[in-house]
Amino acid sequence: MTSASRVLLDLHDLKVERGGVEVLDIPSFSLGENEFVSLIGPNGSGKTTLLLSIMCLLERSAGRIVYRGEEIGSDHSTLAYRRKIAMVLQEPLLFNATVYENVASGLRMRGVARAVTRRKVMACLERFNLAHMVHRSARKLSGGEARRVSLARAVAVEPDVLLLDEPFANLDAPTRESITDDLEKTVRDAEMAAILVTHDRSEALRLSDRIVVMQSGKIVQADAPSVVMNCPANGFVATCMGMETILDGVIERNEDGQLAVSIAASRLEAIGEGEPGTRVYCCIRPENVTIDLVHPGVATSARNVFPARIVSMSSMGFFLKVSLDCGFRLVSYVTPESFTRLQLEEGKEVFASFKATAVHIVAREEHGKVDRG
Repeated sequence: MTSASRVLLDLHDLKVERGGVEVLDIPSFSLGENEFVSLIGPNGSGKTTLLLSIMCLLERSAGRIVYRGEEIGSDHSTLAYRRKIAMVLQEPLLFNATVYENVASGLRMRGVARAVTRRKVMACLERFNLAHMVHRSARKLSGGEARRVSLARAVAVEPDVLLLDEPFANLDAPTRESITDDLEKTVRDAEMAAILVTHDRSEALRLSDRIVVMQSGKIVQADAPSVVMNCPANGFVATCMGMETILDGVIERNEDGQLAVSIAASRLEAIGEGEPGTRVYCCIRPENVTIDLVHPGVATSARNVFPARIVSMSSMGFFLKVSLDCGFRLVSYVTPESFTRLQLEEGKEVFASFKATAVHIVAREEHGKVDRG
C-alpha cells in the first residue's frame, strides 16, 4: 500500500475451509484507496478464494472484514458492502441481451435513474471502445469483445474496489495489450482500488503498486513490485517472479557484506548477509547475465565471470532465453541484435558474467527446498 493512501479494506485472521480442509489463512491484508494490487501464485494457491472471500461469496471459518473502518457482519451491511465492489471473472458470463443491456444491468439493479444509467453506460462503452456495437447481441461477440463488455459492466457501477480474476486469460497478445491499456487508464482515472489475479509477471509489474505472492492459501510476500522482483523472500517467490537461476550454495566467507559462496565446484561473489557455513540459495535474474565471446577482463565491472557452453536457446518474444553450462546451470536473456552480433548457437563456447549485486541471497534454513522442476 502506498504511504499516501488511506486504508479502504482490512482483513484480520481470515480463514476459509472446504471439506474440513483449510484453504485460506490470511492473518492480515490491507488495501488502500486507489491502490492496485496483483495476486501471483500457482493454481490452487488461494488467489481466487481470497477474491471470493473479500466479496463475501464464501463462508469464513474465522476472521473479520473491515471496510472503511466498519466490520462487515449483518446481512444489511454485507449487501451495502457488496454494492461498493465489482468483480470480473475469467469467463465473462454475459446475459443473453445487447451490449448496452449488459453494461446497464448493474446500474439497474441498484435502482439508478434511466437517464443517469444511459450516461454512465455510454461513457463506459466509449472508454472500452464498444460504442459502435451498443445494439449487438452478446452472443455475437468475440472473446476479446466479451471481456471488454464484462469490464465495462463492472466499471459502470463506479465501485470503490474492482476485483479481477484473470480477466485477460486466453486472449491473443494484441487484444490483451489493448484491453490492458484501457483498463489501466480507466482504473487510474476513476481513482478506484483494484485487486488482480494473474499468472503474468509482466502484467503485474506494469499495473501494480504492490505484488502479493501466495502459496498454499497463505501470503508469503507482499511488497512493491521492484522489491518482490529483485529481493524475493524465499526460493518459491524467486521462482514465481522469474528468477531463472536458483543455485544451492554455502557461504565461505563474509567480509563486511561481501560474500564468497561456493556453488558446485565454483565460487560466486555476492553482496548480502550470512555467516560462513550457512546454506543459501543464490538467485540471479536472467537479464543481469551478460554473454561475451572472449573474457571481458577489465572491460567489465562484473566480479563473476565464468567460461560457459550454450546448452539450449529459445525465443521469448522480445528476447532469447539462453541456457548455459558453467559447471552450474545459468540462464541469460539476450536481445535479437546481440544474438546476431555474437552468432550464438548451441554448443558454442562463451563467457558469462554478472555483478555481485545481481546475486540475491536467501538462507535455506529459513525457507524450504525449492522445486525447480
